[in-house]
Amino acid sequence: MPSLNDLPTGGRATVTAVHGAAPEADAALLRRLAEIGFVAGEPVRLLRRGPGGREPLAVQVGDTMFALRAVEARCIEVETVLGADDV
Repeated sequence: MPSLNDLPTGGRATVTAVHGAAPEADAALLRRLAEIGFVAGEPVRLLRRGPGGREPLAVQVGDTMFALRAVEARCIEVETVLGADDV
């Protein structure tokens, strides 16, 4: 399954899981991601990336925008939404 970090800019997806995909991901990080709304079934959109297509990633989950590091985005497993109309 792809991660949120794999989405193209403007890409939409649905969160399928949050897990420790990177060695830097600890229980506190995973708990924080869940607390801010990255839970299974939640729609997400990658709004833009930082300079040079890198960090931070501006991500919308629900109605809220967050800035994530790549390591955080790699912990969020997603299923892309095909044929979604951009708003």
